[in-house]
Amino acid sequence: MLEEGKLYVGTSRNPDDSINKGEYLDLKYANRHGLITGATGTGKTVTLQILAESFSNAGVPVFCADVKGDLSGIAAIGEYKDFLEKRATTIGLDPYEFQEFPVIFWDLFGEKGHRVRTTISEMGPLLLARLMDMSDAQEGVLNIAFKLADENGLPLLDLKDLRSLLNYMAGETEKLSAMYGNITKQSLSTIQRGLLVLEQQGAENFFGEPALKISDIMRTTNDGRGAISVLAADKLMMNPRLYGTFLLWLLSELFEELPEVGDSDKPRLVFFFDEAHLLFDEAPKILIDRVEQVVRLIRSKGVGVYFVTQNPLDVPESVLSQLGNRIQHALRAYTPREQKAVKVAAETFRPNPAFDCFEAITQLGVGEALVSTLGAKGVPSMVERTLVRPPASRLGPITEPERQKVMAVSPVAGQYDTDLDRDSAFEMLARRAEEAAKAEEDERRREEEKEQERPESRRWTLPGYGDDDDEDERGRAKSSRRKKSSRSRPGYQRQTVTETVIKSVARSAATSLGRALVRGILGSLKKGF
Repeated sequence: MLEEGKLYVGTSRNPDDSINKGEYLDLKYANRHGLITGATGTGKTVTLQILAESFSNAGVPVFCADVKGDLSGIAAIGEYKDFLEKRATTIGLDPYEFQEFPVIFWDLFGEKGHRVRTTISEMGPLLLARLMDMSDAQEGVLNIAFKLADENGLPLLDLKDLRSLLNYMAGETEKLSAMYGNITKQSLSTIQRGLLVLEQQGAENFFGEPALKISDIMRTTNDGRGAISVLAADKLMMNPRLYGTFLLWLLSELFEELPEVGDSDKPRLVFFFDEAHLLFDEAPKILIDRVEQVVRLIRSKGVGVYFVTQNPLDVPESVLSQLGNRIQHALRAYTPREQKAVKVAAETFRPNPAFDCFEAITQLGVGEALVSTLGAKGVPSMVERTLVRPPASRLGPITEPERQKVMAVSPVAGQYDTDLDRDSAFEMLARRAEEAAKAEEDERRREEEKEQERPESRRWTLPGYGDDDDEDERGRAKSSRRKKSSRSRPGYQRQTVTETVIKSVARSAATSLGRALVRGILGSLKKGF
C-alpha cells in the first residue's frame, strides 16, 4: 500500500462499498498547506495523528497542539484493538505494524512539557494588541512604546519590563506626544489594566527567557525521523486568545527566521493548527490579511500549514483558498448555518461523478472522510470517499509516568526548564533613574554648601545706620540666585524612576533611528538586524 515519496492516508471505496484504491498525500506538495474539518467525534484527531506519524517517518519534523490530551499517545507504541485490526484488514494494510515516535512535549505552563517562552519584544505590538483586544488608539500607543524601546536599546523581555516602560511614558505624555503622536494617559492606563488581566490569566508564564529556539522544533533523530513537537494545550485552552496568539507568533517566527528554499522533495516542517477558529474569532481585518500573506509566502520556506477545525466556515475565504490538501470528515446539517457549511465544503472539492459530495458529507462514518490532495503538477485530485488508516502509535493519552520518562530523555531536557531574568528594560530604567536622581541630589547639596560658605560680616551693627540696607541687598541677591537655580534644575523633590529616565530617552530618540530594530509582517523581530 505504500509508495515512495507519498504518505498513505487510507483507501477509498466505490459507491457499492467495495475497495477502490489507496489515497496518498504527495510529499512534494505537502507544503501547499491543508485543511482537516469535521464535527466532534468524527475522527479529526486520529487523522492528525496518522499524518504526523507519516511525516515523521518521512524525516519531516512536525508541530501540533494537543487540545484534548489524547494526542500524547503518539509517543507510545500502539496497542492491539479489534476495531483497529478490522480497519487495517478492510483497507488492505498488510502488515499493520505498531510503532512509537520521537516526541518532544511542550507546555506554556511547564507542567506537561518543557517550558515555551518568548519575549515581549519578539512578540511585537500587533500580536500583543490582538492578545489584549485593544482599540485602534490603544494599539497606536503600544506601537509607540515598542518604537521607543527598540530605538533606545531597552529590551522588553517580560510583563514587568513593558509595565515599567508604560509608567515613565505616563510621566511625559506631552513631550512624547510631540515626538511620536498623541499619547493619552487613559490609553496607557487601559493597557496597564490589560497587562494585569494577562498576568492573572497566566500569560506571565509565556513571556520571559530563555526564549524558544525555532531550531528545537525542527529536529530530526539519528535514524532520520522527524521529531514531533506536541504542545500540551488542554489548560491553555482556558484562555483561547492566548492559545491563538501563541500559534500565530510561532508561525511568524518561522516565517521571519527560515530562508527561502523554493520547491523541494518534502517540507522542512509541518505545522498543525488545531481549533483553528480561535485564530480568527473577532480578529481585525489587518491581522487576517497578515495571516493570509504569511500562509501564502511561507510555502517557499518549506513549511506546510494544516488547519484543523470543525467547520470550513471557521477559516476566512482568503486563507481557505491557499489550502490545497483537503480531508473532510462528517458534518451535520441540522441548522441553516450547518447546511451552508456542508455546501461550502462540498463545493471546494473537485467533483466525483460517482457520488453526490453534499450528501456524502452528512453520511460519513467515524474514521471516514472525503479526501482530495494535490497530484501531478499541483492539480487537485478527484474527491474520494476514504477509510482513514489506523494509527501505528497508541490511540489515546499516555500516563503521567510515561510522559515524564519521555521528557527526561528529550533532546532539550534542561534547556528551558529554569527561568532566566537578565538585565532588561525594568532594571535599566531603574538604574538610570537612580543615577540621575543621585546626580541631582549631589547638585542640590553643593548649592546648599556654597550658600553656607558665603562670608558674613562680624561687625556690630545698629539699626538704621546703613548695614541693614546691605543686608537687604544680600538677601535679595540670595533670593535671586535661588530662583535662578530652581529654574535651571527640576527642583528639590526627588524625581521618580519614570520621570527622570524619560528625559534621557527623549533626548536620544532623535539620534537613534539608525539603531532601530526591524520587525516583520506580524510584528515579530527579524533576527540578524
